[in-house]
Amino acid sequence: MWKMRIMLLVALQILSAVLVTALPPRCDTQIRGHCKPIVEEKPKCEEMQLSYCDNMAYTHTLYPNILGHSSRLEAESGVEYLLLSVLETLLGGECHQEARMLGCAVLAPRCEADKVLKPCRRVCEATRKRCVHAFEAIQMAWPYFLDCDRFFVAEEEGCYDPLHDLNAQSDVDDDYMFLDVPPVEPALKIKYTYHSNAQLNSILKRTEEECADIARTYSIGRSTEGKELLVIEFSDSPGQHELLEPEMKFVANMHGDEVVGRQMLIYLAQYLCSEYRLGNERVRTLVNTTRIHILPSMNPDGFEVALSNQQDRNSGADDEDEEMGRSYSSTNVGRNNAQNIDLNKNFPDLTSIVYNRRRQKGYRTDHIPIPDHYWFGKVAPETYAVMKWIRSIPFVLSANFHGGDLVVSYPYDRSKHPLDLNLFSPTPDDKVFKFLSRSYASTHESMYTGNARCGTAYSHSHRGTVNGAQWASSAGGMQDFNYLHTNCFEVTVELGCEKFPPDEDLFISWHENQEAMLSFIEAVHRGIKGIVRDAEGNGIKGARVSVRGIRHDIITAENGEYWRLLSPGIHIVSATAPGYSRASKKIHLPAMMHSAGRVDFVLEKVVLEPEELEEEEAAVAAYQRFDPNNQYERYTQITDVSEGRSARVEKPWWWNYFVLPGVPSPTWLLMSQ
Repeated sequence: MWKMRIMLLVALQILSAVLVTALPPRCDTQIRGHCKPIVEEKPKCEEMQLSYCDNMAYTHTLYPNILGHSSRLEAESGVEYLLLSVLETLLGGECHQEARMLGCAVLAPRCEADKVLKPCRRVCEATRKRCVHAFEAIQMAWPYFLDCDRFFVAEEEGCYDPLHDLNAQSDVDDDYMFLDVPPVEPALKIKYTYHSNAQLNSILKRTEEECADIARTYSIGRSTEGKELLVIEFSDSPGQHELLEPEMKFVANMHGDEVVGRQMLIYLAQYLCSEYRLGNERVRTLVNTTRIHILPSMNPDGFEVALSNQQDRNSGADDEDEEMGRSYSSTNVGRNNAQNIDLNKNFPDLTSIVYNRRRQKGYRTDHIPIPDHYWFGKVAPETYAVMKWIRSIPFVLSANFHGGDLVVSYPYDRSKHPLDLNLFSPTPDDKVFKFLSRSYASTHESMYTGNARCGTAYSHSHRGTVNGAQWASSAGGMQDFNYLHTNCFEVTVELGCEKFPPDEDLFISWHENQEAMLSFIEAVHRGIKGIVRDAEGNGIKGARVSVRGIRHDIITAENGEYWRLLSPGIHIVSATAPGYSRASKKIHLPAMMHSAGRVDFVLEKVVLEPEELEEEEAAVAAYQRFDPNNQYERYTQITDVSEGRSARVEKPWWWNYFVLPGVPSPTWLLMSQ
């Protein structure tokens, strides 16, 4: 045994000697020429070869880059570079240039004298402030590699502006010129082209930032597919209701394929902001005396379908089938919401209730409660959001923009005779509605003259206005709901024969409708307004303001204030409230009166009979029963657990762009819940 151990040790010694002699000689710096020390090569500037970064102001970069990518191939294979390549598609052209160039400054940093120059933090911060809304609109987080504190440096550290050339170009798109801009230009300059949902939200957010002293954006809910229903308001005290200041609203794109109104409201928001800052006295007066709410898109899901259809049709059509394309565009692709619900037939049918009660003594046409059975039907989330919005703010006036005809339609929308669908069916405020309709139509030249004969309204219209039921009877419309359930008077404005006209027609549409929209806002100040108080000077909420001969009352708001749209003439106006006596006044409204007359009331307390008190309390309770059994909530819960819906909620529509084999999922793109 011991002999074998000796032989094994001898063999190991021989093997060690062979290995030592086979190794290269050690480098001894003391012996000249014995060997050369290993010298590590320092990184050197190399030519920029990333295709999506080829228009940067510099031509050389350096690896490893700021993110640690060791080579161009490693940078190109990352999700970060993939994001830069699809930004324009994802953001709909909004802010993609700035975000891409900032990303290139990180992925392929500028190299001079074999040293990396880092981009400026101030440029990153300005870009993020302006463009983060475009990312939020598609539910994408601001990319981590555009973190201004981590990857960008201050001027004192020798930074450079990667967007300098972009901002310096005289022919650059106005959207990208945002550093050192003049007071109004160019962020709010109107672009006569259709805007995606992401662009729409971004423009509203930018308008809010540009005019923070008079503008505010807020959400009233989400669409079926989770898109935000974003509103922008204008007021000298945004976010606050001011005593006796009337509130009005504009709503558009209820039908997703009727898109002109959507663009007009985007332009109106930009116009109000820029003109206010430029000192336009008319605009300043409107904003300072009115609270204006603008909802450009009530059906963003339908709009996306309609826009996609339009783009496919435009890209696939040629001269031979142009007529076929025009025929195809007349179909209602995208008209309904994502549940295939026509939103303008989805509101409670309160008009039928009025017709059924009209033979009863003392029947009302105001503040009609929503019947409980309505909630057992299919209520769209867009409809639900708008109903809650209408109930939460004391709106006085409203316009709802549609397309396919050129006329202003006013209530009622449903015919009072079930067998005659073109029967003139006026409200008790027919004179007021005709005046409101004329205030829009008469300042829209082609609408008032009736030159555009399209649709079915022409045979029934007069000077660009028409009774809705006489034109085309329908139930469940939004304008009837406004009038019969709240204090708000709403009309429907049809903006043209084509629902989705070409971009070049938007310039003409804006100039046709600009004055009409301003005149309509001014109409909210016609009639009377005031406060109903008790003997101690306290405002009485829920008091009724009545006009003799008009079977439609107005209910006072939180502080006892009210607004009553009226046509010129002599009126007997009364105010009453449960537990108070009635007070009446005779008023005269001149024809040329352009601001609401102030008419206040003071009511004395009285003792009501128990039966009268119970009746009033029951009426108030019935009105407050908004979805009493939570039917809408139950319905949405059932919808949310369905496979398709849950997938949409869990991951955004763009997620599959970035799921690559062998690469960790980029969860940094997801917004935190």
